[in-house]
Amino acid sequence: MKLMDTFVPHHNWGLDRVVSELHEVRRHWRETCARDQESGGRELPAPGSIRDIAAGLRGALFPMRLGPPDLRQESEDFFVAYTLDTTLHALHQQVLLELNYTARQSGREPDNDIKAHSRDIVLAFAASLPKVRSLLDTDVRAAYIGDPAAHSVDEILLCYPGAQAIIYHRLAHELYRLGVPMIARIFAELAHSKTSIDIHPGAQIGSGFFIDHGTGVVIGETAIIGERVRLYQAVTLGAKRFSVGSDGILEKGQPRHPILEDDVVIYAGATILGRITIGKGSTIGGNVWLTHSVPPNSHITQASSKHELSNTEMRQP
Repeated sequence: MKLMDTFVPHHNWGLDRVVSELHEVRRHWRETCARDQESGGRELPAPGSIRDIAAGLRGALFPMRLGPPDLRQESEDFFVAYTLDTTLHALHQQVLLELNYTARQSGREPDNDIKAHSRDIVLAFAASLPKVRSLLDTDVRAAYIGDPAAHSVDEILLCYPGAQAIIYHRLAHELYRLGVPMIARIFAELAHSKTSIDIHPGAQIGSGFFIDHGTGVVIGETAIIGERVRLYQAVTLGAKRFSVGSDGILEKGQPRHPILEDDVVIYAGATILGRITIGKGSTIGGNVWLTHSVPPNSHITQASSKHELSNTEMRQP
């Protein structure tokens, strides 16, 4: 007996036709995308579960600031141990889902090796958490030192969208590095939805990173950012062009985003595109459009970039 045979709708919404047509649309999608051999059950990580995992990890990293409001310092280690135990167990289930999905997409059936691999990933991720916390301490300190409006490091952690975004990113980057990019991307999108800061989990970011204000910042997958770098709102570190393979599909994973060396400052609205290098100690002014490398200690403004563009056009035959 079909489910629709036993389901009685509250109103006549024409559901028989809608459900039937949706079934046909799904069937067409699965046939077109070779998804007709799916296992029949859900095999993708669940954003709702990962949202809870992210909240648990944030609390475990900063228990007296981002943990429960009634937590006392004498119970801190117990809270961290309990929270990590439950959170990492939940993360393991999501990692297993992603690895099983990846295996099926490549034509393999999940096996015990995948189960062992999922456990190894979570073990490695857990071992990385002290390093992540140490990096985040440098980020919070950089925000406190770099913003005269900040009254305390506690204010940074509780209020600053840049601090929230980098917490998610440090966690997401470890997951990306360990081989679960879909879960990492969900972490990144949680931060994006909360802060309007879009950092791809593949981006490599050094210590002491500070995003001031932050709304509209975009950092691409292959960007490399050195130490003590500061960005302001609406900065884009993007790709200038995309390589296309012989099959007409965009090539994945090619280095296509900027490299920022140590102590670079980029002001609001600047757009930096392509695999170019911004030299150590350089300052990029607001609303600059930059598609070429600059040497260390450069100071690029709208006026100087327009002058360089004009000279380039004059030299062209």
